[in-house]
Amino acid sequence: MIDSCSREFEPLLSVEDALDSIKAAIQAVSGTDKLTLKNALGRVLAESVYSPINIPHDRNAAMDGYAFASQDIADGQAFMLSLVGASWAGQPFQGQLQAGQCVRIFTGAVVPEHADSVIMQEQVQVQEQTVRFPADTQVLQNIREIGEDVKQGACLIAEPKKLTAVDLGLLASAGIDQVIVKRQLKIAHFSTGDELSSLGQPLEPGKIYDSNRTMLGGLLADSGYSVTDSGVIPDNKQLLEDGFIEASLNHDVIITTGGASVGEADYVKEILQSCGEVNFWKMAIKPGKPLAFGKIGGCYFFGLPGNPVAVVVTFQQIVAPALRRLSGAPPAKPLRFAATCTSALKKSPGRQEYQRGILSQDERGEFFVASAGRQGSHILSSMSQSGCYIVLPKECDGVQAGDRVTVEPFSLLI
Repeated sequence: MIDSCSREFEPLLSVEDALDSIKAAIQAVSGTDKLTLKNALGRVLAESVYSPINIPHDRNAAMDGYAFASQDIADGQAFMLSLVGASWAGQPFQGQLQAGQCVRIFTGAVVPEHADSVIMQEQVQVQEQTVRFPADTQVLQNIREIGEDVKQGACLIAEPKKLTAVDLGLLASAGIDQVIVKRQLKIAHFSTGDELSSLGQPLEPGKIYDSNRTMLGGLLADSGYSVTDSGVIPDNKQLLEDGFIEASLNHDVIITTGGASVGEADYVKEILQSCGEVNFWKMAIKPGKPLAFGKIGGCYFFGLPGNPVAVVVTFQQIVAPALRRLSGAPPAKPLRFAATCTSALKKSPGRQEYQRGILSQDERGEFFVASAGRQGSHILSSMSQSGCYIVLPKECDGVQAGDRVTVEPFSLLI
């Protein structure tokens, strides 16, 4: 049986075609900020950064031990050297290393000028000021060379990287304390519908609590975004149009939930056509078929469905890649791989489905996935218990236990 929701006068847009359409329609924002490293986590680098120094800046020891010159070794024989001092991290040995001498050295400490080897402290015997080295002593070992990690003038991080904690550490290791990043993306999000009640209010008959705004706030928690929670707008065409137009004047993106379907009180598409433009409206995706993408003036518009699971699925699969492109970050494909499905899954051909699953791995490294339970687009509880999507192509007509399926682990945004 064909998915009844996929039957339309015009073919529904595939997920891939929708992403291509968005990619062709949007351009990254312009404008930059200069930030200190402590404020730059998660921001998109706008200018490549080059190292002003070699890293490491000095030759240094890779471990605690004794530094010596390989020329003092007699081939294949144990030998003894005089201990003449120590090199500590931050306090280099001040003397000149002579033939027949060695120095105590600690991890990260500068290696004396004439030394070219470090031996682990556990491999030697020390008696007063004499160090006995074993016959199998390895030379030219355990020294970090100047510029071994990064050469002076080399590119530390190329734009448009989204800066991670490790990136900040790398920049700090070169003494860099400020970076030029893309400006924040300005995003407004609304919930629409007469049935919505705000948290903290008593629930009246026929009302439901507005979960979508809370979820979107979490999904949009990114330091590259400046997010405005614009509240709830009732199912009133004029109020909706006024709210959309006002938000479009000082935001780059508007995201709404609800009102994008075909009911008598679903005004999103009609408003978008009258005050802006509609790029596409419906997609061959489940959950989430009624998704509107367009523009009001210079502001991009995403009208998501009202059911909460559909909100999460369409945000992650459609909106998140678009926001990444708008923010200037490089594209990133979701991680997907095959797993053995241990549950029978119902599906009708016609739309690409993102069923919610529980992913596991056995002692041999094999992946298995089971249905997380009821798959209705209004059922958040099973999604809360899930760890991945089970991605079923539109032509799939169901899955038997034991079949191989494609899974996509949830991102850290959920």
